[in-house]
Amino acid sequence: MDDQIRLSAFEWLDKQIVIYGDVLPRDILEKGFIFNGERITLMGAKGIWKPKLMTYPLSITTIPGGAYDDINLPDGFLKYKYRGSDPYHPDNKGLRSLISLRKPLIYFLSVIKSKYLVTWPVYIINDNIKDLVFTVAVDDVKSIKQNLDKIDEDATYYRRSYLTSTIQTRVHQRSFRERVLLAYQNHCTLCNLKHVELLDAAHIIADKEDIGDPIIQNGLALCKIHHAAFDNNFIGISPDYIIKIRTDLLAETDGPMLRFGIQSLNNAKLILPLNKIHWPDRERLERRYSIFQQTY
Repeated sequence: MDDQIRLSAFEWLDKQIVIYGDVLPRDILEKGFIFNGERITLMGAKGIWKPKLMTYPLSITTIPGGAYDDINLPDGFLKYKYRGSDPYHPDNKGLRSLISLRKPLIYFLSVIKSKYLVTWPVYIINDNIKDLVFTVAVDDVKSIKQNLDKIDEDATYYRRSYLTSTIQTRVHQRSFRERVLLAYQNHCTLCNLKHVELLDAAHIIADKEDIGDPIIQNGLALCKIHHAAFDNNFIGISPDYIIKIRTDLLAETDGPMLRFGIQSLNNAKLILPLNKIHWPDRERLERRYSIFQQTY
């Protein structure tokens, strides 16, 4: 029963990610899905979560800045704090059991309030009772059905180390997107499109550059077509929040996408966040606009 529910949870998550992406709202996770007439919740009040029908925990959750100091270790793996200080608390015993059983878990990491980056399968691979921490590793989905007698320990270690280390990059990217879209109330700052599935968080200054910080003021909520146009300097945005279209595009004749989706935006104003503190940084816009002007 435990294994069947676990696999059903993974399949259910696959479907949710197709709809929402890999950052899911808490209410969906708390509601969960129906298995054999019973509701299976994937998240609850506790960081180590075990639905009533299951024998062992199904998920673990980290909230940065929360009560537990969960961090990435130097070898790429995740340190996950015990619940409380009793090594034999049922939640801690449940996670400890998963080491020998090699059962996979789901890992939820908060990127903004009530939204979580979802990763699975993850495994508890070590238990440090002295420091009250577990070591957690991410693996690929093939590991779920892997023959335990044919596991290459060295290959598994390096694969898991690499996959776990990529969580920090994913958190950085997803957190930036969620914070920017929230500030812009989930609409494109150029055309006002409100379908979040078609929106991106665009950097004004690329994150690899010196002032490319992952902050809302260095971001713009853009639909995918306008994001691509902005990144390729078909569209520019002046420091006073005026949209400019490249001269050669204004002279082109094409279908309605060019005419209404791009050309008609020339000299229009951005649709800015309600909170002025989240408006695009003028210094960054000026730097980016100077690059656009070279093509203007």
